Amino acid sequence: MPLHHAVLALLAAKPAHGYELKASFEQAVGEQWGGLNIGHLYQVLDRLARDGLIESERQPQPVKPDRLVHRITQAGRAELDRWLDEPSVRTRGYRDDFFLKVVAAAQAGEAETLAAVLRRQRIHLLTELRSLAGARAATSRSPVVALLVKAAELHVRADLGVVDAAEHDLSPEALAALRLPSSPAAAPGARSDPA
Repeated sequence: MPLHHAVLALLAAKPAHGYELKASFEQAVGEQWGGLNIGHLYQVLDRLARDGLIESERQPQPVKPDRLVHRITQAGRAELDRWLDEPSVRTRGYRDDFFLKVVAAAQAGEAETLAAVLRRQRIHLLTELRSLAGARAATSRSPVVALLVKAAELHVRADLGVVDAAEHDLSPEALAALRLPSSPAAAPGARSDPA
């Protein structure tokens, strides 16, 4: 799980408490990744402790409640090294909501419906690219965050390529061949037999 391993990487650098880990994570990955929910982070820390990958020490504070400072264990370092040594494998496959919309529009066999789906997706992706250009300008401080923004831009450009391919490959003739036959019950004036 990437977040679990990111927390291990932060703890490999130095022991830290929950809010310190949250701040370090958000500083390391920048705004493009999105904020880290503190409740989710504490669930991750509990899981890492249960798995023996971190250990926690309660430190009293004079005014505030005690805080838990977490440190990586040898098993945690071994798990982090194992994770870093493996290639990242796509976990979602090629499942995609936009693709399902294209399938639905293509099955309807109506060129106008498909064109509208593709047009809306193109507008959304171009808006996203403009937003990423602004994010790129704001990330000049961190080459790692700049790399994340670049990766997001490349993904959006690839998605634009899918829109282009759909416009090219799903011609009116191709749509006609894909059209699902309407059932007799769906035809106007058709009667259905009672079950």
